[in-house]
Amino acid sequence: MSFIHDDFLLQSEAARELYHIYAKDEPIYDYHCHLPPQDVANNRRFSDLAEIWLEGDHYKWRAMRSNGVSETYCTGEAEPYDKFLAWCRTVPQTLRNPLYHWSHLELKRYFDIDVLISEDTAKEIWDAANEKLKSDDLSAHGILKNFKVKVVGTTDDPTDDLAHHETIRGQGLDTRVVPTFRPDKALNVDRAVDFNAWVDKLASVVGRDISSLTELLSALQERHGYFHDMGGRLSDHGLERCYFADTNESEVSAIFDKARSGSDANEIEKEAFAFYVMREVGRWNAERGWTMQLHVGAIRNNNARLFRSLGPDTGFDSIGDFPQVKTMSRFLSSLDTTGQLPKTVIYNLNWSDNYAMATMLGNFQDGTIPGKIQLGSGWWFLDQKEGMIAQMNALSNLGLLSRFVGMLTDSRSFLSYPRHEYFRRILCDLIGQDIVSGEIPGDMELVGGMVRNICFGNADEYFRVLK
Repeated sequence: MSFIHDDFLLQSEAARELYHIYAKDEPIYDYHCHLPPQDVANNRRFSDLAEIWLEGDHYKWRAMRSNGVSETYCTGEAEPYDKFLAWCRTVPQTLRNPLYHWSHLELKRYFDIDVLISEDTAKEIWDAANEKLKSDDLSAHGILKNFKVKVVGTTDDPTDDLAHHETIRGQGLDTRVVPTFRPDKALNVDRAVDFNAWVDKLASVVGRDISSLTELLSALQERHGYFHDMGGRLSDHGLERCYFADTNESEVSAIFDKARSGSDANEIEKEAFAFYVMREVGRWNAERGWTMQLHVGAIRNNNARLFRSLGPDTGFDSIGDFPQVKTMSRFLSSLDTTGQLPKTVIYNLNWSDNYAMATMLGNFQDGTIPGKIQLGSGWWFLDQKEGMIAQMNALSNLGLLSRFVGMLTDSRSFLSYPRHEYFRRILCDLIGQDIVSGEIPGDMELVGGMVRNICFGNADEYFRVLK
């Protein structure tokens, strides 16, 4: 039997029935990812397997470094085949790492290649995959079609002109590709040089000076409206933790003025400013029926030497241990108090906070929308079997798994869509075990309906991008 077979990860008959009948054929609702919109607009074609498989993939780069592979084969200038060969030498060392599963799933689903990856099979894989890359099925548009991707939510700065999204809208794709409002750079008053460069860029985009807090918020709100006109229905925020401060407009205006004058805000000032801006974005989201996504818990750019030489998003981030729930409570409550708490998905990166966060989110369900406040799927370092199960168990025990909006790729790679399959197999195996043990009934119409909704239907109803 091949390694990736029809019943991969499905350990019971109940799990197999749930997956093959209720989960397998559901479309994909990829509501959060980092696919470059220009690649979709240009219907990008990939010249070789190294380009489509390794470009920008910091998961693989981290594994290669751990295996003693030089940086020249990760982010450096090595030849494509040499980079690919270095990865093939690394894969056998990734046993019990999710990369072993993902890599074999990717080869099987995209290229119909069913061999174990190693240095010995590298040339065979390279030749066969590169031949298949010539097909329209493996262009950017072909991949979205073949994996039945109904929605792609890209991640976009408020200063982005969204020209590529405009192009995509006219291409007649079955996939709806929409922008996501990511204003993280608007919070960086503690780094005045970077903050001012970004504010100047925003000013250029809106066509007027930004010399006050009021003008900053007006420009951001205008861009929020433009994203809405372009189909955007989500904001996204990458935070160490939620911010909260007992502050007011006058104090925050003074912090803005300090940063615009070139002086870095201190830690207390950053907290107040970031909270104030985030609360405003939350209010705009509520007004327009959007969803606010909070990705909390990452500590980024830990390796100062390599950050200076390689920049961000190159594989030097990790799980942080920030106090989370107290300021999260106050932030959510600040919006709820005025009736302006939007639909919110909170993605937790620190496993130990799962239960605390699940109980905190339950405090703000208000009966208006099923699953209004979501404990997001296991993400980044937790989008693997153990992390997904931990997230689903916390949600099951303390909330409603049946209302869960399911998986997303959170990826820069067009080869990441098998992660939805991986999630669905893990979900079905988890629920199948409950059926086998008698903990839930073997009523497949009931249980299978829940599985089907988690795979697609809940996200479709919750985010309403297609409505």
